[in-house]
Amino acid sequence: MKRIHLLVSGQVQGVFFRAEAARRARSLGLGGFVRNTPDGQVEAAFEGDPNAVDAMVEWCRSGPPLAEVGDVQISEEKPTGETAFRIRH
Repeated sequence: MKRIHLLVSGQVQGVFFRAEAARRARSLGLGGFVRNTPDGQVEAAFEGDPNAVDAMVEWCRSGPPLAEVGDVQISEEKPTGETAFRIRH
């Protein structure tokens, strides 16, 4: 198991970033969350199979078609056993 925490900056709110990230994470069987932050970033955590987590991290580098990702800050965390993926508000 692997868990990665991300902060994605750029034009990432209002472009379906959260919805698409949640759809992809669920299809890969990952746990975690995605949410908008007050300062205009998207915060996410992905937990599960290391290859699936890596695939989500790679997707976050570009995001959905309308997004303009400027930077992705990545940190590895200790897995928590989270299996459901949710959008936080």
